[in-house]
Amino acid sequence: MNLMYPQIITGADLLRGIVKLDELAPLLQKRGAASAAIVNSKLYGVRSFSKMATKYGIRPVIGLSVMLNADDTEVLLYVYARNQTGFSNLMKMSSAISTREDETLPLTWLQAYREGCFIICAMTDASWANARNVEVLQQIAEGRSDSSAFIGISRPAGSAHAEEEHLIRLSEESGLPIAACHETRFLHPEDFQAYEVATAIRKGYKLNDPQKPPNRYRQAYLPEREEFMNWFSDRPEWLKTTEAMMNACNVSIQKEDFLLPAFPVKDGQTSDSLLKEHCRLGLQQRFHVLPAAYEERLRYELSIISQMGFTDYFLIVEDYVRYAKSERILVGPGRGSSAGSLVAYALGITEVDPIVYGLLFERFLNPERVTMPDIDIDFADHRRTEVVNYVADTYGKQYAAQIITFGTLSTKAVARNVARVLDFTPEEVRFMSNELNSSRSFKENIIQSKKLRDWIDVDPRRAVWQMAAERLEDLPRNASTHAAGVVLAAKPLVHYVPLQIGTEEVFLTQWAMKDVEEAGLLKMDFLGLRNLTLLDRIRSMIQYNKKQVIDFERIPLDDALTYEIFKAGDTTGIFQFESPGMRRALKTIRPDNFKDVYSVNALYRPGPMEFIPLYSRRKNGQEPIRYDIPELEPILAETYGIIIYQEQIMKIAVEISGFTLAEADLLRRAISKKNQQVLEKERQHFIAGAIKKGFDRIKANNVYNLIVKFADYGFPKSHAVAYSLISYRLAYFKANEPTYFYAAYLSSLTGSKEKMMEVIREVKGRGIRILPPSVTKSRYSHTVEGDAIRLGLGAIKGITLAFYRHLADSREKGGWQSMFDMAVALGADHFTEKSIIPLIKAGALDDFGEKRSVLLASIDAAHSHALFIGDDALSDQFHFNSQPKYTPGGEMDQMTRLSFEHDMLGFYLSEHPIEQLKRKAADRIPPISSLFTLRKGTKVQCMGMILSIKRIRTKKGEAMAFLTLQDETEEISCTVFPKQFAQTSVHLQEQAFVRVSGSIDYRNQSVQLIVDQLQPAVRIEE
Repeated sequence: MNLMYPQIITGADLLRGIVKLDELAPLLQKRGAASAAIVNSKLYGVRSFSKMATKYGIRPVIGLSVMLNADDTEVLLYVYARNQTGFSNLMKMSSAISTREDETLPLTWLQAYREGCFIICAMTDASWANARNVEVLQQIAEGRSDSSAFIGISRPAGSAHAEEEHLIRLSEESGLPIAACHETRFLHPEDFQAYEVATAIRKGYKLNDPQKPPNRYRQAYLPEREEFMNWFSDRPEWLKTTEAMMNACNVSIQKEDFLLPAFPVKDGQTSDSLLKEHCRLGLQQRFHVLPAAYEERLRYELSIISQMGFTDYFLIVEDYVRYAKSERILVGPGRGSSAGSLVAYALGITEVDPIVYGLLFERFLNPERVTMPDIDIDFADHRRTEVVNYVADTYGKQYAAQIITFGTLSTKAVARNVARVLDFTPEEVRFMSNELNSSRSFKENIIQSKKLRDWIDVDPRRAVWQMAAERLEDLPRNASTHAAGVVLAAKPLVHYVPLQIGTEEVFLTQWAMKDVEEAGLLKMDFLGLRNLTLLDRIRSMIQYNKKQVIDFERIPLDDALTYEIFKAGDTTGIFQFESPGMRRALKTIRPDNFKDVYSVNALYRPGPMEFIPLYSRRKNGQEPIRYDIPELEPILAETYGIIIYQEQIMKIAVEISGFTLAEADLLRRAISKKNQQVLEKERQHFIAGAIKKGFDRIKANNVYNLIVKFADYGFPKSHAVAYSLISYRLAYFKANEPTYFYAAYLSSLTGSKEKMMEVIREVKGRGIRILPPSVTKSRYSHTVEGDAIRLGLGAIKGITLAFYRHLADSREKGGWQSMFDMAVALGADHFTEKSIIPLIKAGALDDFGEKRSVLLASIDAAHSHALFIGDDALSDQFHFNSQPKYTPGGEMDQMTRLSFEHDMLGFYLSEHPIEQLKRKAADRIPPISSLFTLRKGTKVQCMGMILSIKRIRTKKGEAMAFLTLQDETEEISCTVFPKQFAQTSVHLQEQAFVRVSGSIDYRNQSVQLIVDQLQPAVRIEE
C-alpha cells in the first residue's frame, strides 16, 4: 500500500496550520509518500502546494475543509477535486463560503457544486457530536450511486474514537464506505507547542490564561509510514479506500494562457476599429494636422496591438481613465514603459508624447516577447477607490475583484506576537525588540547575538519563545487588499479564481498576485499616489479662491522660477527629489531644462549615481564630450555621452548592429541577466550585425562592452520622463504659487510632527504667515487666506471629520460673536469638553477675544447655556433674554500656552519656546540654521530643545549619546562623547531646553555638532 496523507492544513491557512511547503515536500519525498492532500479552510496556497508536490514527485490532491450547514447543524467535511470540473466547483464552494457572513456552506449549495468532487464526512470531529445519524448522511449522499461520499474516521496516535462502532454501523446502514483520516497541522510531535502558540496568536489569548480554550490537536503531526499504518492495522480496508480516492483525484493546475475580457462594442463595429477611431480622435485634439511620423507610428502600434490580441485591454484602460478624468479624479501622466506608447498617449492614458521624448514602443510591447501588457495607472490616492468601484459596477461585481495580499510574521513581528501570547513583560519585549535586526532572519539573529542567547538561557519561557518564533517566522498572519492590483475577466471570476469578501463591496481574490497572473487573468494596477492628491488639493484651492481652472498639461516646461527650485535643491515636498543626496545631485548638475530633471531622476540610484559629477562637468562645459564611435553621438548627445536609459541601449543595437527594435529589447533583457553563455552568444550576434553594417570588429566589440557595462544601470526613460512630470508640476507650484503649495503640503503631513515642523520653518523663512486654526474661518484642511495659510481644524488632535462637518453646517447660519453663540449653534450634545478643550488649547477660539484660560474655565457655563436655550420654538426668545457671562480663569503663562499648542497641533505655532529663552540670554545666541555653512572645526554655541536622544556604549563600555537639537530655525545632530556625557548626562532629557557649545564636524556629508559643554537654559517665567 502506498503512503498517502489525506488532510494537510498548511501554513497558508493563516495559522490554522504551521506546515511550511519547503519543509513538507522534501519530508514527503524522503518518506516515500505517493500522494498528499491540502485541505485548508480556503483555497489559500493550493497553487504553490500543487507545484511543490509535483516538483518532488508527489501526487498533489486539492481539497477544502468545509463547515456544512445541514438542518441548523454545522459539520466538518473534506471536499476533494476529482477532476478539473471538481476543481472548478471547489473554487465556487470556497467563494460561496468566504462571501457568507457565517462562512458555512448550505446543504443545497453543496449539492449544486458537488459534481467532480469526493466528500469525506469527518464524523470523528467534534462538530458531528449531535449529527451522527443516518439521516444527515443520506442528505449529504443525496442518493448518489457514484461512490463520491465517504465516512471519515480518524485515530490520532492510534486512539479509536468513543463512537467508532456506532460509525461502523452507520456505514453499513447508509452504504457509505469508511475512509481513514488524519489531519496534519504541523510536521513533528515536538512542533505542537509552536502550533499552540500559533493558535493563541490567531485567536488572541495568552497561553497562561486559565480560561483559554482546550487545544484538540496535540496529535495533528505528520506520522511516519509505519505509525500511520499501525493506527489502522485492524482496518487496512479503510486505508485502501482513502488511497483509492486520492488516486482517483487528477487535477492539473498549470500556468494558463491569457484570458482577456472583451470590451463591449456596438453592432457592426469591432474592437480594432473602435480603438483606431479613438486614437485618431485623441490625436486630432492634440494636433491640428497629424505629422507623418505620428501617422506611421500609430499604424505600426495598432497593428502590433491587434496582432498580439490586446486591443480590448487598451479600450478597457482608456475607459476607466476617461471615467476618472470626467469625475475630476487626478490621473498620473504615465508610469513605467507604457509611456512609450503613442496609442496610450492618443487615448489619454498617458500625457507623455513618446515621439518628442524618443521613447520606444517595443520597450513596452514586444511582438517577439509575448507577455501581458502592463499599463499601471496612478490616481490621487484619496479617490482611487472610486475608480475600482467604477470598474466593478461597469463590468459587473462577479467579473472584477481586487487582489489579496498576505501579511507575514517577519522577524520582529513573530518575536512580538509570540512574546505577547507568552505574556512577556514590557521590559522583556523592549529588550528583544532592540536586539533584533529586521534585515536578518530570527534564527540568524539568535546565532549572531550572544547577548540574546544569554538572555534566553536565563528563563525557560524564553527558550519556548525562541523555538516558536523560529517555527512560525514567515508564515502568513493576516490577509489584506493589495495596494494596486485589480483583476477583470470575461466570465464570472469564480471560474478562474476563488473569491472572498473584500472592501467597498468589491470582491477579493483568495490568490495573491503571482497566482492570479498564472491563472491567466488580466491584472491591472490602480495605484494611489499621495503626490497626485497634493496636486489635486493645490488645483482645487486655486480654483476655489481664484476661479482659475488648472490644466496640468498646459503648464510650461520652460519656467525659469521652477528651475531655480531645482538648481537650489529647494525640493522639500517635491516628489522623488527630497532626499539629501538628491538635493546634492541637483546642486551639482543645476538643471535648466526638463531633460536635465528626468536625467537626474534616472541617474540618482545605486550604480549610475557615480556618473553624476561627469554628467555635470560635461553639461556645464567643464569637460569635453567623447564618443567611442561617431555613430553614438545622435543617441547619447542628450545625456552628454553617458548611457543612462534602457532605450539608448536598444537604439545602439539598432543603429550599430542592424537589430530590429524588438530584437534590441530582447538583447537588453538578455544582457541584464548576466548569464555568461548568453552574454557571449549575444556578443557574436552583435558583432556580426555591426560588421555587416561596415563597422570594425574591435570597435563593435568595444561598443558591446559599453552596453554590458551600462545594462545594469539603464533606467526606463519612459518612466523617468512620466514621473518627473509630476515632480516638475509640484516644483512649478512651489515656485509660482508657494502659499497654495505649502497649504496643500502641510495638509498632507497631518500626523507627521517632525516633518510638519521642518516645513513650517521653511514656510516662515519664505515670509509666508501661518494663521492659527479658527472655528469661524478654518476648514478641515489647511487653506489659503489672502497671502497667508490658515490652519485647518483637522490638524487639531481629537477633532474628527464628523465633528468638523457638524461645526461647518452650524456656522453657516452665522452670527457667532462668542463661545456661547457657538455652543448654542452646535447644541449641547456636540459642545463637549472632549471636542472644545482641544480647540481652545490650539487657539481656534481666539477670535472671540477672550483669554484661553477664561475660555477653558467657561466651558461648563457655555454647555449649560446651550442646554437652557435648547432647540425648540422658543429658543430665539430665550437667546434674546439670556446674557451669559464668561467665568474668570486667571492667567496662563506663555510656556503653558505654547505647551498646549504643541500638544494639540504637534508643533509650536505662536513661537518656539526657545525664542523667549534666547531673548532672555545675556549674549546673542546664533540660530542653528546659521551653523550649516561653517567650516569643520569652527567653535560655536547654540540653544535649543532636545528632540530625541540615543544612548549607546562604546567598545570600551563607556556611555555616550547622540542628540537631535531643535530651535525655531532648524535641527542639528549632536554627538556627546563619553567624557562630556559623564559631565552632562543629568541634563539629557527629551523636551529639555539646553545651551550647547562645541565644534562643527561633517559626517556622511551632513553637519553635526561635537558637544564640549551642555547646560540647562533658563526657564521662561511669566
